[in-house]
Amino acid sequence: MKTIVLALLVAVALADQPSFSYDAPAHRPSAPVRVVEIIRDDRVHPAADGSYTFDVETQDGIVRHEAGGPGGAQQGSVSFTFPDGQVFDLQFVADANGYQPQSPFLPVAPAFPHPIPAHALEQIERGRLEHEARARGELRESSSQGHSAPSQLYSRP
Repeated sequence: MKTIVLALLVAVALADQPSFSYDAPAHRPSAPVRVVEIIRDDRVHPAADGSYTFDVETQDGIVRHEAGGPGGAQQGSVSFTFPDGQVFDLQFVADANGYQPQSPFLPVAPAFPHPIPAHALEQIERGRLEHEARARGELRESSSQGHSAPSQLYSRP
């Protein structure tokens, strides 16, 4: 018995200590990192009334301007050039009426009210005629027009 206890104590003493460190692999970017210089960085930090401005421009053509006033109202713009040469430009206002961006790159909803399609007008008229026929008692209360309801009794095929 003493031999077993002694063997266990020796095994515990010689056991490898747990390791709590982790060596993360070094970051290897898939493409060369391009450093872009900041050409202009003018900032006026918020004043007591909440007003602020900042203008930032980078070497690769990114331009950002923003100004804020009392009450949280903001306005500004951002522009940059796509790789294909197109210039993206966006102006915005954010105030009590919400965020209102404007840019030719943003989708535009169709004007409303837009014309109702002919098939929809036909269905509206059909529904009106059915409603009138039901009121006169000429049409029974069923969504199926002249068709019998499905059978409730089915047999095996």
